[in-house]
Amino acid sequence: MATVALGSREGKWIMASAITASSMAFIDGTALNVVLPSLQQGLNATGADIFWILNAYLLMLASLILIGGSLGDKLGRKKMFMLGIFIFILGSGLCGTAGNVFFLIVFRVIQGIGGALMIPGSLSLISSSIDEKERGKAIGTWSAVTTAVTIGGPVLGGALGDAGLWRYIFFINIPIGVVALIILSGKVKEIKDEDSDKAIDIKGALAIASSLALLTFGFLRIPEYGFNNWQVYCSFVAGLLLLCTFVWIEQNSKHPMMPLQLFKVTAFTGANLLTFFLYAGLGAGMLFLSLNLVQVQGYSQLESGLTFLPFTLLMVTFARYAGKQADKHGPRLFLIAGPFVAGLGLLALAFIKQTNGPGAYWTTFFPGICLFGLGMSFTVAPLTATVMGAVSDHYSGTASGVNNAVTRISGVLANAIFGALAVLLFTASLSKELGNSSFAAQDKKSILAEAANLGNANVPAGIAADSNAVVIQYYHHGFIDAYMKIMLMSAGLCFVGALMSALFIRNTAIKTSHPNT
Repeated sequence: MATVALGSREGKWIMASAITASSMAFIDGTALNVVLPSLQQGLNATGADIFWILNAYLLMLASLILIGGSLGDKLGRKKMFMLGIFIFILGSGLCGTAGNVFFLIVFRVIQGIGGALMIPGSLSLISSSIDEKERGKAIGTWSAVTTAVTIGGPVLGGALGDAGLWRYIFFINIPIGVVALIILSGKVKEIKDEDSDKAIDIKGALAIASSLALLTFGFLRIPEYGFNNWQVYCSFVAGLLLLCTFVWIEQNSKHPMMPLQLFKVTAFTGANLLTFFLYAGLGAGMLFLSLNLVQVQGYSQLESGLTFLPFTLLMVTFARYAGKQADKHGPRLFLIAGPFVAGLGLLALAFIKQTNGPGAYWTTFFPGICLFGLGMSFTVAPLTATVMGAVSDHYSGTASGVNNAVTRISGVLANAIFGALAVLLFTASLSKELGNSSFAAQDKKSILAEAANLGNANVPAGIAADSNAVVIQYYHHGFIDAYMKIMLMSAGLCFVGALMSALFIRNTAIKTSHPNT
């Protein structure tokens, strides 16, 4: 398959289309975190509703992104990329018009279907089109720009949220997607593997989607019903059985959506294990940091978004450099040190208590965000290059799909598990505070019931006006206690990711050892 130079006219258009479309999806994800407080109030959503709004998209992405990558390899990477963009902007427009939580969740599913076709298409276009000698540099450029735009998403989200325009987080995807479609239709050639079969692994997709949905449902029922409940048990058992079924299907299928032989390559396995743990920590840490800043620390949504600017600047400054250096010296050191430093950043953020608001940012949240940003800056490009470099060009779309699926699966499970834990930890801390208070038993019960709303908990009706400040203080203390524990666990996940790199990734050429290439 002919490749082009990164600096050529065609190479620049390929990069422009891949970056534009990817940025649309990533802006949507990060900006949505910041406007969740506004969305929660606007749609009267509970804490569990928030996690379903996030997970409806991630569930479809995680379960179908593997098929999306395979379809690109088989039917044409440009064609699938463009179809994904169209479905994504359609879903985005519908999300912007949703009148209640139910319809927003349904429309997020449509977004997820589009994203499953679109996201692997961007990297597979780069990997199969750009000359191998410049591929690391190209992926580093993609990583730097998309991550900068991604982390710039909270600034945009904050501004729109403060203005009461949270719906425009979805509407803004439409013009961005249209630009990407125009570039692809006129400037980028079709790329596909002519010798690929056209079979689609529907059984595998259904198995993994059902498994993740059931596991998510089980975790999000725990705060309301506890661990000892038939709904929780049945969801977990059925979810795990379907997960095992998915592995069996992939092992025995002639046309698997996740070819298990790819995992015979140690570097591919290690990179995906790193991805799973690192992005689980990243997702949980950033979500609860955003909620903490707005709902407890007194930041506006715009101020919350602006707190991530150091992360953006570090990504722009170092991500491309890290990609080039990984090309020269190998990715191993970057993929050990990067996640470790990111974990240190989350660790620093974990121990921040109640602050005096945005004025205290520089001595409280700023150092931890810088550490976290520095760690991610040296991880993203080498990690992506390692995944794509571990397989032949023939499997580039599939490899991208697998790695993106691992990222989304980690996000689904992190949202579900940490969402349940947050409510449980918040309730436990709040219960402890109330135990030493003079509130009547019925008042304590009504105050505890608000824990399901996490940082959006409101003082219940019937509480004496002169006690409102005390109840709010209890809510803040309880949320910060839950936040600290979740951030500590998120940091631990990053450290485990660094360990995976140390165990599995080596600075050796890996394509020649890949099976079936």
